[in-house]
Amino acid sequence: MENVAGEMAVFRRAIERGSFAAAAEDLSLSPSAVSKLITRLETRLGVRLVMRTTRRLALTAEGELFLDRSRKILDAIEAAEAEVASGSRRPQGHLRVHLFPTFAVDHLAAALPNFLARHPRITFEFVVTNREIHPVDDNIDIALQVGSLGKSSLVARKIANLTQIVCASPAYLARHGRPVHPSELAQHACLTLSHIPGSQTWQFVASGQTVRVEVSGPAAADSAHMLFKLAIAGAGIVRFGDIIVAQAIRDGLLVPLLEDWQERESFPLWVLHQAGRQRTPRVKAFLDFLTEYFGQSPWQSRS
Repeated sequence: MENVAGEMAVFRRAIERGSFAAAAEDLSLSPSAVSKLITRLETRLGVRLVMRTTRRLALTAEGELFLDRSRKILDAIEAAEAEVASGSRRPQGHLRVHLFPTFAVDHLAAALPNFLARHPRITFEFVVTNREIHPVDDNIDIALQVGSLGKSSLVARKIANLTQIVCASPAYLARHGRPVHPSELAQHACLTLSHIPGSQTWQFVASGQTVRVEVSGPAAADSAHMLFKLAIAGAGIVRFGDIIVAQAIRDGLLVPLLEDWQERESFPLWVLHQAGRQRTPRVKAFLDFLTEYFGQSPWQSRS
């Protein structure tokens, strides 16, 4: 069984890294040794798992199935070992973490050295993107997400509730005036996120009254950071969580608008992971760190 698990681990690493050479470097093996292990695995199974080309490794249908099963088996083995050994072992190993860019650049980058000092045996690969990811398919240990959650087998832990703020630069307001009712936003240049369904419908509530406004403007993007910079430059009005705009408001670069009108629903910041992985010491350590450090919403009070 140990040899089988070892072959699965080599196979998974080769596919995730995209080449025998990269996997060999990670596993302190030679590329030829990795190739021989996978060839031996294919021979025992009696099927071709990988199509080798000069540019990349391409999985066959059997390879896709075997990779999926291998991941689940190896994760279960690792979780079982971690649960038994967690009382006597310091967190260590590699974490692959998905983050949206504004959180990664503006918040985690400043806080991470504290975590690394506490846990020097943990290493990271950060996948920083606004695109939707699939933690199982993309082999993500931990992912952050904002807003409502759809149906999923992932385990979700809420870190904090964000406050959505409508804001614009002083220069924009000087040119176009300040809206005093949500309905007036329909006549303003509003900057929206293109990758989020319904992002052009802004909903507000005050004194039991609900107002939905269809907004539009000169630019949409899948990058909140780009729209944030455009708003500061005076291109239009944005509606973002306070995690993005709080510091700019304190610095006078943006002005909050329609403060008497609130969003209808909460806007939570979630951390997601596959079931069972929270028992792995390195995953638990990072989950606890995210909750401890960001659960107090430091962006609301940071000077």
